[in-house]
Amino acid sequence: MKIDPITLEIIQNALGAIADELALVIMRSAYSNIVRDSMDYSTAVFDHKGQTVAQGLTTPVHLGSFPDAMQKLTALYEGDFFPGDVFIFNDPYGSGGMHLPDFYIIKPVFVDGTLEAFVGTLAHQSDVGGIAPGGMGVYASEIYQEGLRIPTLKLYDAGKPNTAIFRLIEKNTREPVNVMGDIRAQIAACNNGEQAMQALIKTHGAEKFRRYMEELHDYAERLIRAEIAELPDGTFFFEDCLDGMGEDPEPIWLRVNLTIAGDQVLIDWAGTSDQVKFAINGTFPTTNAMSYLAVRCAIGGTIPNCQGYMRAITATAPVGSLVNPVEPAACGARGITCFRMFDTLLGAFAQILPERIPAANEGGSSAPHIAGRDHNNKPFMVSGGLMGAWGGSMARDGQEGISNPAANLGNAPIELLETRQPIEITKYAFVQNSGGPGRNRGGAALQRGYRLLADDAKLIMRSDRRNVTPYGLSDGLPGTPSWNIINSAGGQKLLPVCPMESVPMVKGDEFIHIQAGAGGFGNALERDPEKVLRDVVNELITLSYAHDVYGVVIRDGNIELAATRNKRRELKKTGTFKTAFLTHFYKEIGIKPI
Repeated sequence: MKIDPITLEIIQNALGAIADELALVIMRSAYSNIVRDSMDYSTAVFDHKGQTVAQGLTTPVHLGSFPDAMQKLTALYEGDFFPGDVFIFNDPYGSGGMHLPDFYIIKPVFVDGTLEAFVGTLAHQSDVGGIAPGGMGVYASEIYQEGLRIPTLKLYDAGKPNTAIFRLIEKNTREPVNVMGDIRAQIAACNNGEQAMQALIKTHGAEKFRRYMEELHDYAERLIRAEIAELPDGTFFFEDCLDGMGEDPEPIWLRVNLTIAGDQVLIDWAGTSDQVKFAINGTFPTTNAMSYLAVRCAIGGTIPNCQGYMRAITATAPVGSLVNPVEPAACGARGITCFRMFDTLLGAFAQILPERIPAANEGGSSAPHIAGRDHNNKPFMVSGGLMGAWGGSMARDGQEGISNPAANLGNAPIELLETRQPIEITKYAFVQNSGGPGRNRGGAALQRGYRLLADDAKLIMRSDRRNVTPYGLSDGLPGTPSWNIINSAGGQKLLPVCPMESVPMVKGDEFIHIQAGAGGFGNALERDPEKVLRDVVNELITLSYAHDVYGVVIRDGNIELAATRNKRRELKKTGTFKTAFLTHFYKEIGIKPI
């Protein structure tokens, strides 16, 4: 069959629209703030073999995991798919899941009695039981402590709901209303997507549609291989690390060898730390997802979001490592490992594409969970990731108040948090004198404060980037560190980046999280003085910071050029600006330097 490029483009755009429509249905009908407001979910459309042919504009951390999950599903249920079936699973060991809060709900699509496609959703459920509210307690040592494990099951069998599964889930969560509501939102999205896919396939005919799906995969592969072939061959090494866990953290290393060989990318995680007895292990679908994402971000280009482009990318990792753990390794808080993998890969790509790759971002979303019961004994949970800031690049300053590129999530609006939960948001702002200095500076850190209005609660925290801050590039300075602070009647307490137990809070306690600031790009003493003045006017930095770090002398709102030249010569000679930025940061937040 001859392929018409216009028809291919029409079908490709239709598939993308269906995947986005799935996402819109979830956004409009979900219950929990982590799904509805933070948008921690993903959607995709698949061909009759279960291969991804389109992805919604949702969460990249999820999207690259769909191929592993669909491969498990189609192998397990081969010949056992029927109209009206709906599948559910979350198990990282055996079902291709990532961590237990992420529920996959997949529906096969039949046309005239024949299986022609699948539609799928993945949503982060607000709670799945287990040792910690929210399912992301970093102190879990094995997956059995993390909550309800669901193997690949039929939630609907030929249109008939399996009420036992619904009841089992409902009894194994602290938030049954939100969780069951979000599951129904996923099912509704799949039903909507099924109808749209049936209409699309009938428009073109099933046989023709299958042929065009094959061509879409081949087309995406050709495009990405052409882009890769433009890169220099070679192997490029980079390493980064997580701070570690608890009061006395030890670094946990991620090391990658990125090889460009003709039109193929090989990503080898050999040398990465072994799996740990904490909940930060990333199962191999996670490793694949971050590998695909980093390559796509680095290369750019308009390439269809289908599985064909993945043929040019191969990831490997030692079995039993942090990024390819074996059961029963805990993985509920694997998000920080995802983000560090992304940073590590971009660090390797920066050696190939220095004009395109930015310095390190804030290190990924921080994940505070404040959970308890209100005065009516009703459970509550304040959740949703907090992000973010991007690193400076050759072209521009890093952005702030924006999602990490590996997440594509939103910060839950404070008005909704305060309306729905017994919490008062005491602050939500950028941190002055934060971020990494550079010719193009890193994005400023974000801070948010939560005051508890209920009698008591537990705080579970997942964060990073305190001891090992976001790296700068091309002589840019690193970003500023993150902090977790409890202010109570008894004084101020500083928490580790990842406390190894839940932290008790009582009414009136305030929890403040200060995110890491992103890394800078280029020498700070080469920054345009007008940009420095603009940051002073916008209250992102102080006058003394402008003077001590950037060597820009500002008096009465004007730049004194001669004094600035002299100050910059002095700073270049002494190098004091390389540490002065941290002095100003710690003074701003009122905490002693680490």
